[in-house]
Amino acid sequence: MYSGIRLRKLVFILCLLAPMGAVATDWPQFLGPTRNGIYAGPPLLDHWDSDGPKIVWQKKIGSGFSSPVVARGRLILFHRVGPEEIVECLNATNGQTIWKHAYPATFSDPIKLDEGPRATPAISDGKVYSYGADGILLCLDFETGAKVWSADTKADFKAQRPWFGMACSPLIESNSLLLNVGSANKMGVAAFDKKTGAVLWQSTHDRATGSSPVCATIHNRRYALFLTYSRLVGVDPADGKIQFQFPWLPHGYGPVVGASPVVVDDSIFLSAIYTLGSVLLRVNADGAGVEKVWDTHDLSSHYQTGICKDGFLYAPDGHQEEHPSLCCIALATGAVQWKDPEYGEANLLLANDNLVLLTQHGELIIAPASPKKFQVKARAQILPFLVRAYPAISDGFLFGRATAKLVCVDLRP
Repeated sequence: MYSGIRLRKLVFILCLLAPMGAVATDWPQFLGPTRNGIYAGPPLLDHWDSDGPKIVWQKKIGSGFSSPVVARGRLILFHRVGPEEIVECLNATNGQTIWKHAYPATFSDPIKLDEGPRATPAISDGKVYSYGADGILLCLDFETGAKVWSADTKADFKAQRPWFGMACSPLIESNSLLLNVGSANKMGVAAFDKKTGAVLWQSTHDRATGSSPVCATIHNRRYALFLTYSRLVGVDPADGKIQFQFPWLPHGYGPVVGASPVVVDDSIFLSAIYTLGSVLLRVNADGAGVEKVWDTHDLSSHYQTGICKDGFLYAPDGHQEEHPSLCCIALATGAVQWKDPEYGEANLLLANDNLVLLTQHGELIIAPASPKKFQVKARAQILPFLVRAYPAISDGFLFGRATAKLVCVDLRP
């Protein structure tokens, strides 16, 4: 038997060792580690008093809609300050700059909403990959910020920039970087060697949308899914060969299609505004084609990617500048379960059983992911207008950005 003193010493030692064995939950790319907007780390705080959750630190930053990403205690911010696009590495615990890499920015927003980068960087194997609004693809060393390689997709591959700027967030798959390039020179979609930047394969003549690709295993086969100007294309990520396609003509609005495909088992969900609505596809058992299960105009997402839980999908319905509604549908049928007109102007993630919303007005909202109704559990103003970037969640901390401010919020219970 331990004496009281020895027992207290043992407990003290175990408390010291506990954090060393904790598993970190990084958020290293667009929509998180599994590219589907789902946080699977420790539970988050879902209620607080009138003062709101604790703000750990906040920082004035440049413009842009690029989301923060987090790995190994560091945060990567991609923003524009004056005439430069900047990839900046911060200490995630206090917001202090560790290194930054800047280069001349040439993008001009035709509607003057924001002239910063749109695409979210990716962190993989000690490297950071970013894609600028005017087509500069960049690989930096994660520790030092030194440039490893770069490519100018407009100059090198004749990529056709959408009017709102390049918005595809790089996707790392094995040793490849996958990108919706948008060149008619058989470089519609492409894979680059993530170590050297060499083109590994190129496929299609399709122009690019604002949608970022996802990879998924369906029927024991690996696919890279790209939503291009006119269709969904499923390719083999190893060689770029087209495995299936689904024509989805955007009626001239292809460049403003922004949501990524959502994969659930053998089904693929697509959504867009401007008369397109939503469609659910099912991949055939042989993997060589898809069939339409249903389509609907009851849900049309502007640029936000839907979140699926227990057979129900949650996503904004409508244009962000026209007061959209938050919508829940049954994935099997497309039937609307509810719509709430108050909370549609938001990006949403899933954390355990809760939806985590960050509205474009900077309000953080926690609500159960329930097909019965939308019921707010907690809300707090954490950022000013305008928020277009998705937040990142790592180890219980939420990192959100507006066009001029970055904030770290402690959501640990």
